[in-house]
Amino acid sequence: MLPNASVRGVSRVLEKLENSLREKNYYEAHQMYRTLYFRYLGQKKYEELLDLLYKGALILLEKDQKLSGADLSILLVDVMSKSKTAPCDSWFSKIIVLFTLIGPYVPERETFLSNSLTWSKIGDNKLGHPELHKKLAQAYWQEKNYGQARYHYMFSMDGSGFASMLVELHTEKGLNGEIDLFITQAVLQYLCRNNPSTAQETFIVYTEKHPSIRKIGPPYIFPLLNFLWFLLKAIQGEKQLTTFTILCEQYKPSLKRDPMYMQYLDKIGQLFFGVPAPKNQNNGLFGDLMQSFLNSLDTNNDSSDEDQRSGTGAKHKIESAELD
Repeated sequence: MLPNASVRGVSRVLEKLENSLREKNYYEAHQMYRTLYFRYLGQKKYEELLDLLYKGALILLEKDQKLSGADLSILLVDVMSKSKTAPCDSWFSKIIVLFTLIGPYVPERETFLSNSLTWSKIGDNKLGHPELHKKLAQAYWQEKNYGQARYHYMFSMDGSGFASMLVELHTEKGLNGEIDLFITQAVLQYLCRNNPSTAQETFIVYTEKHPSIRKIGPPYIFPLLNFLWFLLKAIQGEKQLTTFTILCEQYKPSLKRDPMYMQYLDKIGQLFFGVPAPKNQNNGLFGDLMQSFLNSLDTNNDSSDEDQRSGTGAKHKIESAELD
């Protein structure tokens, strides 16, 4: 097709689109948008196409044309991927606007969400950009979908927002005896993702904001909160295996409240304290920790005969704070 003919063809479709919208013929309008999608995509007019699809999706969604609006939203992300549009806050915000308008009861929203996260992957963010996860978490929180909000906060860097949501979730739906469980799981999971700074922020904001805690620093009345505080301090400090081992042994009764804690701590020990991956799964976490601890003592003793003879080997203690 000659260039002028192609331009005239697009102009005619645009005119039909305007007429369809004016006459509230949204089915036909949707078809015109799809026709323009193929025309512009073939001509690689990505900027014009992105603008057209975003505005079109907004119009249809605001007119309660959920399926048609969701379809254009999916096409929008398709163009963003094909045009290699760089992930940025502006596009993240637009994605969330469409995501919210589509609503939780349209199955196509999951496709839109999945494709958006795939597009946003850059560098080490193999599961999607942290800022997009943050905005998705906020959107789910507004819908009171705490499970999905929690999931996306875990892949964000927004510890403050996550903690605030956990406080609301516990005060509205949790049991009194679960105050420490809510934050313990969150902190340990952040640490397993090698994200200690966000884990620290989440812990601080949760303990400051929760109406049944409102305290900065130990001693807390909940043993697991004391454990988390000491664990985060140990990770910020010299990351000594002996400190980690003593902590886990001291708080072993509290850590047994959730069997997943042992698996989390196994990973945390490997990431931050040099604990080797377990060769014998039958030993369990604490068996592996104690073996690593004893091995480290053997190494120290072999390298210091004088200490061994005099009986003045190093004593390993957690900073003078008393443990529960």
